[in-house]
Amino acid sequence: MNQLVELWQSTGLYQIEADQFLMLVISGLLLYLAISKKFEPLLLLPIGFGGLLANIPGVDIAVGQGILAQFYAIGLQTTIFPLLIFLGVGAMTDFGPLLANPKTLLLGAAAQFGIFATVIGALLLSDLGLFEFSVRQAAAIGIIGGADGPTAIYVAGILAPELLGAIAVAAYSYMALVPLIQPPIMRALTTEKERRIEMTQLRAVSQREKILFPLVLLVLVGLVIPSAAPLLGMFCLGNLMKESGVVDRLSKTAQNALINIVTIMLGLAVGSKLVADQFLVPETLGIMALGIVAFSIGTASGVLMAKVMNAFSTNKVNPLIGAAGVSAVPMAARVANKLGIEANPHNFLLMHAMGPNVAGVIGSAVAAGVLIQIVG
Repeated sequence: MNQLVELWQSTGLYQIEADQFLMLVISGLLLYLAISKKFEPLLLLPIGFGGLLANIPGVDIAVGQGILAQFYAIGLQTTIFPLLIFLGVGAMTDFGPLLANPKTLLLGAAAQFGIFATVIGALLLSDLGLFEFSVRQAAAIGIIGGADGPTAIYVAGILAPELLGAIAVAAYSYMALVPLIQPPIMRALTTEKERRIEMTQLRAVSQREKILFPLVLLVLVGLVIPSAAPLLGMFCLGNLMKESGVVDRLSKTAQNALINIVTIMLGLAVGSKLVADQFLVPETLGIMALGIVAFSIGTASGVLMAKVMNAFSTNKVNPLIGAAGVSAVPMAARVANKLGIEANPHNFLLMHAMGPNVAGVIGSAVAAGVLIQIVG
């Protein structure tokens, strides 16, 4: 009889607590969004599954020498995983649209205003006593506004590892919700006439330009903001491997096998942090709220910058592409293209929107470097 009692007490059914059960439900919700709604499934599926493993009582896979704990220690504490993700993203990126229309770099830069506005907002909420965010935590939360998951994880891992789970879930959730969040903001800030603006065909960009650009970009940014060099360096290396044409095997590995393997391990490592004592706190609600504010401000800033540029330029840009300045590649560019076609069936904005979209990736990496350099 005693053995049966001991056996029962060793089960997860006996040990489970209310907060652990709630986290299992939240992890199941993430899996539902990934599988049924297809919301960023490449990350939300392993994150949700990692959350399940981390919250089943008696399963020590996410602590001590458990494999998920090792993934976290090796890949996130050292920031290796997000850096390798950036290597793969760089290998899949085409700087052509940005080089063909360099002024779209301003749209990508303007969209990063949401990051810094949210940092200030988080500190104000702390001053009002609603939350208790430190400067480092506020900086980590603000980076959600860049709509760049790997960058958000990278910054959170350095500045606020205790908030990593909530920040990662918020960043990838809002990236997945781009088609729902952005259109109302874009329509509210533009007129029908502005949405119908047709842009001229982009010029052809030479291979030499594409090879030189990542090198020049890295050196210039690295000299001014050294803290941005790791993220931007891996991004530029991946792009250089692609554009040089001399390391096809390496480029294809970075675009496929490497980024896929790292994505699995990164998702599971983030999921291991979805434990009740770190996630079920008032600050998580604040992070989710501030995240959507950051993303909305970034979208609006890009659109408004395009309108300002049009006031001083004869070659008009369609303000819709300004919303692609957030670095949700390529979802934000597709949203701009879709709204452009709705206003004008002959208005194909996809390649034009890819310019600010790629600029947004650069901008979020630079913003991350600035925040780390100031408060890190």
